[in-house]
Amino acid sequence: MTLKRIILALLTVFAIAMIGFSLNNSLSQPQIQSRLELYQTNLVLQVAEFKSSPTDEFDLNSAVNSLVGEDPYSAASKQYQKVRQESTASRQTFRSKLKQLETSTNIDSNKQEANAAEERQLKQQIGALDRFINELSVKQGILMAVQDKPEEAIAIWEREIKRIDNPEDNYVQTATLLKQLWQGKSPELEASIEIIQNNLDSWFRYQALAKLDRVNNRTDDLAALQTQEIQIATNSIIKLAVISGIPVFGGIGGVILLVFLIVQGLTKKETAILATNYNNAWETPWDWEITWQVLIVGFFFISQVVLPIFVLPLLLGIFKLNPTDFPLKAKALYVLGTYLLMAVGGVSVLYLSIKSFLPLPEDWFKFKLRSNWFVWGFGGYLAAVPLVLLVSLINQQIWHGQGGSNPLLFLALQAQDKVALAVFFSTASIAAPIFEEIMFRGFLLPSLTRYLPVWGAIVLSGFIFAIAHLSLSEVLPLATLGIVLGVVYTRSRNLLAPMLLHSLWNSGTLISLFVLGSGV
Repeated sequence: MTLKRIILALLTVFAIAMIGFSLNNSLSQPQIQSRLELYQTNLVLQVAEFKSSPTDEFDLNSAVNSLVGEDPYSAASKQYQKVRQESTASRQTFRSKLKQLETSTNIDSNKQEANAAEERQLKQQIGALDRFINELSVKQGILMAVQDKPEEAIAIWEREIKRIDNPEDNYVQTATLLKQLWQGKSPELEASIEIIQNNLDSWFRYQALAKLDRVNNRTDDLAALQTQEIQIATNSIIKLAVISGIPVFGGIGGVILLVFLIVQGLTKKETAILATNYNNAWETPWDWEITWQVLIVGFFFISQVVLPIFVLPLLLGIFKLNPTDFPLKAKALYVLGTYLLMAVGGVSVLYLSIKSFLPLPEDWFKFKLRSNWFVWGFGGYLAAVPLVLLVSLINQQIWHGQGGSNPLLFLALQAQDKVALAVFFSTASIAAPIFEEIMFRGFLLPSLTRYLPVWGAIVLSGFIFAIAHLSLSEVLPLATLGIVLGVVYTRSRNLLAPMLLHSLWNSGTLISLFVLGSGV
């Protein structure tokens, strides 16, 4: 074995260990999907307050009912209960890990310094989950109260007051106030308004303020509050329509397209659309070692080792910066800068690895503007929507809200600033599709066709693409997306097609996150 292969083997072992650690770490992390479902539930609750005017020519109430369902409050209660159970399970997992870590530290004092950072992180995660669970419980009580179940609501708030056992705690103060209101008591007005404004949001804030006005017989204030809420509900209808419209219309279009392609494939066979280049492998001038080198060094080693361990700490140390303290705009720029560094490093390794094989055979890294790449890209997006949604539904049953998510999604959910949103869009919808499609479809997939049939190369490259995102819960959905991207590329032989598909997918996700984040 040559020195180069020994180094590659060592780097591979190291990269696999880092990937394994990241995937294992994601196992105990909550998915963003659960949080997104709560945001959408809150939006539905806002829309449920809409009442059309009797003078309107068209009765919007029936259309609104079709958006929110027959019993939005009961559905919201179930959703909040589900997320609370998932969060409680996550907290228990973190507590068990912390206990094991503390036991390990006590037994072996040499591990004290090494375990200190992990202990701090676990305590922060437990604290965040504690606050989130407290928030969920307070809101569950309001949902019970609105469904004419005041006894159940008061029991929930009393349980939280007793469990937290701290009169200075924000959630205890909120639960105490809500309990008093639904018992018909009239607490001090200004202090009550301040507690509600500071500790509740969206529909829940409205319900608490409305109850406060009713208890204090503030009819004018209640009328003004209801008018304001109807306006918010009207705006929320548009937001909910956008959120629901992307998967619904995309899914319907995708199902129609998939049925057409399947029927055409069965009837026309070799002349069908999907039969285009279906078994035409690339002429690959390099062997597995070059492919291995680009994948391990150009992607995993740079993203998992060089950047996080060497480059970023050095740059941050020079300027004495801490990313956790950055405002949202700065975090967005930091994410973009980090991604661009990774892309430049990855493409550089790719170029240096295949430089000796230039000029490359036909069909390698093709960007053909004058072709049907737009049709393949947009058609691939439509086909991906129902397939990924179906796999995601199955995936939810496997992971039950655990398995982690891309941290960029959590940041984008908070991005109500236009500059931050534009930067996130540049990262997710421009930089990521260009770099990842060059690496995974432009290079990896064709390289694999030297040793695998085209369909095997599509599947394997799709799963590697999914694993590279380092979240266990996203492996199956992203592998499905990666396979569709691979089909689009092998048929179109034009990198613009999967880049468009990838960009449309990420853009749709960002739009949904922005709309959901603006709805609370």
